[in-house]
Amino acid sequence: MKLAVDFPSIAFREGPAAIANLAREIERIGYDQLDMFDHVVMGFPIDGRTDLQYPAKMPILEALVTLGFCAAVTSRIGLGTEVLVLPQRQPVLVAKQISTLDTLSGGRVRLGIGVGWQSSEYDALGEAFGDRGKRMDEALQLLRACWKEERIDFAGAHYRVTAMGMEPKPPQGAALPIWVGGHSPAALRRVGQYADGWLAALVNNKDRVANEMKTIREHAVRFGRDPSALQFQTMLAPPPRENDDGKGRGFYADPERVARRAAEIAELGFGWVSLNGTNLFQSGARTVAAMVDALGTLHDRLRREVG
Repeated sequence: MKLAVDFPSIAFREGPAAIANLAREIERIGYDQLDMFDHVVMGFPIDGRTDLQYPAKMPILEALVTLGFCAAVTSRIGLGTEVLVLPQRQPVLVAKQISTLDTLSGGRVRLGIGVGWQSSEYDALGEAFGDRGKRMDEALQLLRACWKEERIDFAGAHYRVTAMGMEPKPPQGAALPIWVGGHSPAALRRVGQYADGWLAALVNNKDRVANEMKTIREHAVRFGRDPSALQFQTMLAPPPRENDDGKGRGFYADPERVARRAAEIAELGFGWVSLNGTNLFQSGARTVAAMVDALGTLHDRLRREVG
């Protein structure tokens, strides 16, 4: 099983050197992937705003800038997003940013994307929330075109590019892996139609997950793609939310519990799991040094359990 770490932005409190050290240590320990969580802004509670999941003052480093920083201090580990809210960004600019990141990291990038849930964040970035799904479908195609075509010509309902070039292309080219997050019918269809993998968030019902995987594979067949090539990843435990009752905050403090959960996830058909760095912090690893120690212990225990 492949092991990823959702990088904890809270590490910024100890300064740039600590962030660099944490990235290097995650690689040295033996993790396969370093992923960044993405939100640009978070909403304060005000009248009429109901889409609140995290505190407005939660520290979140910008995902792509941080991955560039981590690329400069590592050499092997994969670098990605879990997930980048693509429709609230300009897709041609994202294509350029990801191509540059892949170039400077030596071809180590995996782009995880989703449509997001926070309408107020879309408002703050000047993008429409209501048609984000339709724009996501176009953006997925446009990304591939930017990474593949010498001359880019794209005519969609939402995005248009006429006779433009983008160089350098990413080392992985148009095969640069794109993974899609989400559980909606549209998200499952996108995985099967466009993506290389599925980033699942809610894995608490065996039958539901089996049906979702079946649906994804059926979509892949319908769109003429190989369903056996698709990969699946989920979190061992989601980050505590604003209204969390505290029960999940000690999860990563118990390596045996973590190992049992990983074994359960492997039995469901997932080839990847991710450890959430913010949850690790809230489980008691309150410094970068403590996080490194905890990640080392968990890695050793997980490798014994799931390989």
